[in-house]
Amino acid sequence: MNFELITLTVSDHVAHLVLNRPERLNALDKTSLGEINRAMDLAEADAEVRVIVVSGAGRAFSSGFDLKAQMDQRPEGAALWREILDLDFDTTMRFWNSPKPTIAAVHGACLAGAFELAMACDITIADESAVFGEPELKFGAGIVTMLLPWMTSPKHAKRIILSADDRIPARDALAMGLVSRVVAPGTHLTEALRTARGIALMDPNLVAETKKALNRTYDIQGLQTALRMALDIDHTIESHGSPDKRAFMDIARERGMREAIAWRDGRFAKAQGG
Repeated sequence: MNFELITLTVSDHVAHLVLNRPERLNALDKTSLGEINRAMDLAEADAEVRVIVVSGAGRAFSSGFDLKAQMDQRPEGAALWREILDLDFDTTMRFWNSPKPTIAAVHGACLAGAFELAMACDITIADESAVFGEPELKFGAGIVTMLLPWMTSPKHAKRIILSADDRIPARDALAMGLVSRVVAPGTHLTEALRTARGIALMDPNLVAETKKALNRTYDIQGLQTALRMALDIDHTIESHGSPDKRAFMDIARERGMREAIAWRDGRFAKAQGG
């Protein structure tokens, strides 16, 4: 299958999915999300594939869901927002729910929806250059896949989300339990593929059943229900619209996304005395 915004290769029983939109920091739009789902379909249906690795081309893993696409499309109404957010959520959770182990190899920016996708993977290996965060509230948006409270303590999760922290260094992310390992610069993908090949040597049925048992631990605690309820709240937020987001998008349309981000950052710097 030919893809436009991702690539998919298979070697040594490992499927390697690459987010391949480097000129946009691999921002996730409707096309790329659809391609990710088709790639996951192929990888999960291929008996030769035992592990799935996801990484990003260029300077970053991904900047998250594509705000420029929202700016251009101007989505309005509950039904359209439900379609958009369901696609975002379902794509992220493909990596959690996949019967095959999933590994994120992260470098550079890994923010918002991309951070959630990395957390949804079973293992996340981060380059020391990686920077994580959930900046959504600064944009007047909500959280699509509220995995963060399941990955770290309530204090860390609330601070990151409510302060819209988008500058979490890899070592801090490791200390908070948000990634599995931090490795030397430029080795994140090598280490992810090495880990994947080791897992691929094991009986795939044993691995799949063990992953199922691990995930059931969280299901019993209510993870899937809590995530769906958080998604419903985000749907309400987005379909009603935040004045902060309207102001941001107006500036982006008039003066460009860089100017809008500068306006956003300036507001917070001024308020916080920076």
